[in-house]
Amino acid sequence: METSIQKIKKPDLATLEANPLDSAGLYPNPEKLNPKEQIDLETLGKMVGHSIVSVKQFDRKLIVELSKFAALLEASDIASCHPLDGKLIITAFFEPSTRTRTSFESAVLRLDGKIISIADGQTTGMAKGESLADIGEMFNAYGDAVVMRHTETDSVQQLMETLRLPLINAGNGSGEHPTQALADWYAILKWNPKLAGKMHPEDKIHLGILGTPGSMRAVKSFLLMSLIFEDNLKEISIVSEMADPLGEELAKELSERDININITNDINDVLADLDVIYMNSIAFLGDSYKSLDSRFKLHKDSKLKKKAVVLHPLARLDELSPSLDETNHNLYFTQAHGAVFIRQALLISVLNRFDHLPENFLQNK
Repeated sequence: METSIQKIKKPDLATLEANPLDSAGLYPNPEKLNPKEQIDLETLGKMVGHSIVSVKQFDRKLIVELSKFAALLEASDIASCHPLDGKLIITAFFEPSTRTRTSFESAVLRLDGKIISIADGQTTGMAKGESLADIGEMFNAYGDAVVMRHTETDSVQQLMETLRLPLINAGNGSGEHPTQALADWYAILKWNPKLAGKMHPEDKIHLGILGTPGSMRAVKSFLLMSLIFEDNLKEISIVSEMADPLGEELAKELSERDININITNDINDVLADLDVIYMNSIAFLGDSYKSLDSRFKLHKDSKLKKKAVVLHPLARLDELSPSLDETNHNLYFTQAHGAVFIRQALLISVLNRFDHLPENFLQNK
């Protein structure tokens, strides 16, 4: 198969700066994170054939190289190279999902891979009591990689008892959601590429997290990945209703770090000093959300710093007002849209399809 094309088509930079999807909010130009130096293929190659189940598998260099690769994909058109041609990805979602499932499937299909989609666990043998271990054995014959979301925290371990294909964890109960954290930090690095390196002390950022990291996988994964960049953070403030939002495991992890952690139950206590605010629906009780009061909400009249940005893994409720959508505080739409490209970069790396990219593509020439 011919894997090179005559020339990579790149969008006009002015268009990129002006919201390429014609969506509200702030859309940093991906090329600002896509420098002229070569992307480190040796670093990306460390993921070849490996499952991606935890943020703890990543270091800063790998996150930065993946993000640079994603930025290159976002700023280019490589569809005619068919990087995932011949690869079949099983998206097994035993828990409901909108953004994660569709962004993974979009990532695969835009690279000319194929999808077997399980959008509802009740349509599988699990509805009759089949074990994940048995399902994993069947998956080995059906695809080349598996993306799974499940309600049970130990689901990853159960499936991997028999699964011999690479597994990408798309959320396991209250465990982790590593590719969401990658999408989060891809958006942040596009917003402020200096975070990829060593920042001057005056440029370090104050990071705010609204949620309960000890029991919410997206918040936990975001916090864990943020710690990888801790030398560029002057402080982390966690806003939660719970007296102990961390739990024993995270509390121990943070106690071993040299960073100031501030815990409060009112976002207004710290809002005026925050540079990045990671929002979430923090009051999930059983199968419903309870209404949050003003201590946990943001809107257009909130006292945000002029250049502060807001992220949210979505879906949102009333903690994040649509009145912020049309402002430059809104980084959450580009966060969601960029998830496709960071997942493309991850899939190409895990499935070792670098040779299906255009010649010199990763050299960014």
